[in-house]
Amino acid sequence: MIKASLWQAPYRVDIEAGDRALIADEERQHGGGGAGPTPFDLVVSGLAACTLITLRMYAERKGWTGFRISGQFRRREAEGRHLIDRHLQVEGAPDEAGLERLRDIVERTPVTLALKQGFAIATTLREGVVEQVNR
Repeated sequence: MIKASLWQAPYRVDIEAGDRALIADEERQHGGGGAGPTPFDLVVSGLAACTLITLRMYAERKGWTGFRISGQFRRREAEGRHLIDRHLQVEGAPDEAGLERLRDIVERTPVTLALKQGFAIATTLREGVVEQVNR
């Protein structure tokens, strides 16, 4: 379960993800304090983490060693689309067939599939005392 609260700085959000503490914030040029990743950076981070974890599960069986990923969110205003550019570097893949297999796996990771399909979001709004997330 994720819990989040907005208390002090204009856009700083303190987040509890299970027993882990995170901070999200907007960049200074957008009125935030830059104290943490932006919300879209967190989405791209989740995609990168899922991609690397999935690849590690497959690569360990093959003896392949290193992976590095970079990603960036961008919006195409003219098309009204949200895009994520994902760049993956692999060390130790034996041949083009191995790389093609990795391309296939990358496109079928759980977070990749969820993002491509979209989400239905159910929201409940209620009045009450707001408790600050522990930091």
